[in-house]
Amino acid sequence: MIEDVRNWLIHWLLSAVALLIVANIIPGIEVEGFGSAMFAAAVIGLVSATLGIILKLVLLPFIIISLGIVYFLINGMMLMVSSALVPGFRVRGLMAATLGSILLTVVDYLLNRLM
Repeated sequence: MIEDVRNWLIHWLLSAVALLIVANIIPGIEVEGFGSAMFAAAVIGLVSATLGIILKLVLLPFIIISLGIVYFLINGMMLMVSSALVPGFRVRGLMAATLGSILLTVVDYLLNRLM
């Protein structure tokens, strides 16, 4: 159990670092500091695990028809919703949100693989 908590904390920390990296690369995504990144990473996870799953299930036919493009838009919208809930984390525009969600997925995956 202690190892599970440790792994969860490491994943949360790496997600916050990935968010900071994405904010430095994608114009339109801003994070004021590491505390905001930690809070945003937690909110992004919660929003994606609740609202994101519901939207992906409801819009599954459109995801299939669009060959996955709608999936990326949904993930971008989850970033925008999270930015509305977290002070110090801003996402300006759907294009920045969509590109940011794609890059965030890649960077988070790479950081977790390194650990």
